Amino acid sequence: MARAAPRPAVLMVAAVVAVLLPDAAEPRILLTLDDFGAVGDGVADDTKVRQRCCSVFNIISRTRRSPGSSSYLYHDLKVTGGGIIDGRGQQWWARSSCEEKKNCTAQPAPKAVHFEDCHGISVKGITLQNSQQYHLTFTRSSNVEANYLRVTSPEDSIDTKGMHLVDSKNVHVMDNLISTGDDCVSIMGNCTDVRLRAISCGPGHGISIGTLGVNGSVDYVEKIKVDTLFISNAENGVRVKTTKVKFESIVMRNVTNPIIIDQGNSDDPADSSEAPQTAATAVQVEKINYIDIRGTSASEHAVTFSCSDAKPCRHLSLTNVNLTWVDGLKASSYCRKAFGKSTGTVIPESCLSKEDFVHHVPRHSEEDEEEDSDS
Repeated sequence: MARAAPRPAVLMVAAVVAVLLPDAAEPRILLTLDDFGAVGDGVADDTKVRQRCCSVFNIISRTRRSPGSSSYLYHDLKVTGGGIIDGRGQQWWARSSCEEKKNCTAQPAPKAVHFEDCHGISVKGITLQNSQQYHLTFTRSSNVEANYLRVTSPEDSIDTKGMHLVDSKNVHVMDNLISTGDDCVSIMGNCTDVRLRAISCGPGHGISIGTLGVNGSVDYVEKIKVDTLFISNAENGVRVKTTKVKFESIVMRNVTNPIIIDQGNSDDPADSSEAPQTAATAVQVEKINYIDIRGTSASEHAVTFSCSDAKPCRHLSLTNVNLTWVDGLKASSYCRKAFGKSTGTVIPESCLSKEDFVHHVPRHSEEDEEEDSDS
């Protein structure tokens, strides 16, 4: 049987097309740096190829084939230079509404800038705007830095996410301004060791971490630290569907759901309390810490923990939280199958139940037992 040809890593999709073909009506051509003469054999120097194909910013990298693998890994890639990547996504936002119409076929929108199967990536000092859907994505990548970026699209641009991480590890996202029509940052698909810091987010849907495990999918998103954020005029503040996340030093302003866990994926706590929850539609949410979070909520429920019957939320922790309803009104908390503790000043008053039930829940490992004893 003939061996399949090596699959080159996709570094840029619509971004390359937007730079080279600015008048293209539908930038759906898939290009990789290999199309411009990159060899990627670990011997040839492909630096000039990268510099030639993208003059809007600087790209410097070394590439080599991963030993024992049929795919390529791009190493030590740097994208800098203060340029602007404009996805010109207006026509794609309009197509997103096709899902609500009959006799209309919506096509999946391309990504503006996409890194796949990469190690050692640094993206700094550029502007990404008006993406067709995702402005900047990292898939199956490691040792990533995405800093000093400006990521913007109109508030009414449908499904435009700022930054999206999938199956990636050791990622640092810092000192960024993100204003989109959807999530500022979304993290899913077996990501670990991710740090988000010094980010201004909003409008949009805030920070979203993890998935609901729909159709039996299992994602392990853990060891995520988020701190020093300013979130304003967003639908959500910090939204979690995973384990081992720490949120610290966050200011909210006019955010509809400042702190939210919604395993039922319902926007209405009353609805989620009635909705049946099953193991097929819920992942375990546990060990989530909220520390020094303050600001204003655009809705009465400043804190919502709507968890699953099958897998209740456990080891949630609120420390020094002060969230008020806009105009100084008194906000409230909503809890369903949510267990944990609160320390310091917590406003609105915590509705978390005590952790007594955890003794009846099978522990995953000895490591979990040790962590439980320290919590």
